[in-house]
Amino acid sequence: MEEKGALTDELIQSIFLAESKEELEDIYKPFKENRKTRKSAAIDLGFENARNLVYENKSQEEIIEECLKTASENDLTLEEGLNFVTDIIRGDISEDFSIKKYIRDRAMYTGLVVSEKNKDTENFTYESYYDFKSKIRSIKAHQVLALKRGEKEEALKVDLKLEDDANLDYIRGKYIVDKNDFNREIIEKALIDSYKTLILPSIKNEIWSILKEEADKKSILIFKENLKPYLMQRPLKKRAVIGLDPGFRTGCKVAVISCYGDYLDSAVIHVTEPKKDTNKAMEIINNFVEKYDAKVIALGNGTASRETEEFINNFIDLRKAIGHNDISYAIVSESGASIYSASKIGIEEFPDLDVTIRGAISIARRLLDPLSELVKIEPKHIGVGQYQHDVSEKMLDEALEGVVEACVNEVGVDINSASYSLLSHVSGISKSIAENIEEYRKEVGSIKSKNELKKVKGIGPKTFEQAAGFIRIRNAEDLLDNTGIHPESYDIARLVLKEDLEKEDWKDFAEKNNAGYDTLLDIVKELRKPGLDPRDELEEVVLKKGIVSIDDLEKGMALKGTIRNVLDFGAFIDIGVGVDGLCHISEMSDKFINHPLDLVKVSQVVDVKILDVDKEKNRISLTMR
Repeated sequence: MEEKGALTDELIQSIFLAESKEELEDIYKPFKENRKTRKSAAIDLGFENARNLVYENKSQEEIIEECLKTASENDLTLEEGLNFVTDIIRGDISEDFSIKKYIRDRAMYTGLVVSEKNKDTENFTYESYYDFKSKIRSIKAHQVLALKRGEKEEALKVDLKLEDDANLDYIRGKYIVDKNDFNREIIEKALIDSYKTLILPSIKNEIWSILKEEADKKSILIFKENLKPYLMQRPLKKRAVIGLDPGFRTGCKVAVISCYGDYLDSAVIHVTEPKKDTNKAMEIINNFVEKYDAKVIALGNGTASRETEEFINNFIDLRKAIGHNDISYAIVSESGASIYSASKIGIEEFPDLDVTIRGAISIARRLLDPLSELVKIEPKHIGVGQYQHDVSEKMLDEALEGVVEACVNEVGVDINSASYSLLSHVSGISKSIAENIEEYRKEVGSIKSKNELKKVKGIGPKTFEQAAGFIRIRNAEDLLDNTGIHPESYDIARLVLKEDLEKEDWKDFAEKNNAGYDTLLDIVKELRKPGLDPRDELEEVVLKKGIVSIDDLEKGMALKGTIRNVLDFGAFIDIGVGVDGLCHISEMSDKFINHPLDLVKVSQVVDVKILDVDKEKNRISLTMR
């Protein structure tokens, strides 16, 4: 603007007082390069002088005379000339940033978001939005995302309703006051056209952009809040697991993993039509139980999960009949398992296995050690957010990657057993360095100390400094290598080991040894329980030994459930019947809560009661009150 010689004191003041990027855009709009508009075309033809006469409220005769003069120079009629004058005024009004600011601010406070059913389609997913109305200032993030998706899928007609009459009166107050009838008529025509075709569409687009951006931020925040407890679920540990990936036509894929997550065996069983053979299926599962001492079953929650769960319970009953009450199982979310199965990582891990067996292995490993397995999948595919496929992909990826890295660093990584997928999420370690660590392990057998990491290609002083505190070496010669203590603090840590670790007051020690107090407390905490996995202090995985069917549910029945997903409007809770129940925010507490996340988190075990069961629609309403 300064280069164009257009930067007046008034504009400078407006720029510094602008409260949003939208206002800055409004101020800059008239000065954008190469903007070919009806206004610029009329100015190029010379009708700017006639426009000025209208603003100056000159007589009809003077304006017509000036307009005729310019029109004749361009081989135009008087009517065409007057239309060009109107075009310039129309553009002036649309570029008046004070008008845009007034209408936008008013719209954000008094405007409405409305939607109705698109009569050309039938999609009951959006049934609650068939006759929807909400003030712009109070609409919820999940509603914005649902409306935009419904509109994209042509299930809904969505619009913003602004106070058009009040907005037009405001523009008239700026442009028509004290004008004669002739000029009033010209400006009135221009301002109505400007409002309907330029200002209103622009304001609506801006508001939708603001709403969408805010909805993205809130949804991503909810996704982050859900992701951490999901990744940080307590691992099963020291148990061989049988993973079941259920299916109808292709059968149920079975994979057995050891207590260390190593693949042991696999099979395909048929517990549903068209190839149903439950006797053979039970023989195979029983053989796996006995051969590998695999007493825990992880069942994927996808297609045919319900029917496969019935088979598992019949198998449990069969074992009980011969005196073995030793089998338990858990239903595991299989979101993203198919993506892992066909991914580069999945193929590299099990190049000789069928893609479906890889999926069953992933399901089993999610029960054994959720974090180690889930880091192999892009977080957005894990299925613990709201409308994750509708928000900004770049914003989502950046936010979730930070959560994954924080979780990995909090737990720590066993350098000798971690996959390169897990290693690559440690601070400072890239995918290429993680691969180099794997190659080095193959060469030397195992890494004996943290300092040995410096021999790995790509790990320089800076990388080592970033990563060392998050690495663990089990059974290391130096106890400190199995802690989160950084090597640069080993000297002070060795002094701490000579003290009574259970004492509470460490201030004198810190002063005497010139140690940072907060760092010292962290060292003490690590030394009290070296190699501690923080997840071990979380709630245990709920393992089932019997089935409850949706047909068994009755209103008022009390059950325990596990939070599977937390959204703006409530939480979905697994109560063990194959379909998650919804506890609306209004049923979560007797006290007012702003958001469900204020009360619950993913993987938390809660007490619930059945509020309502709709067996036809397979819907369950729950209450925590």
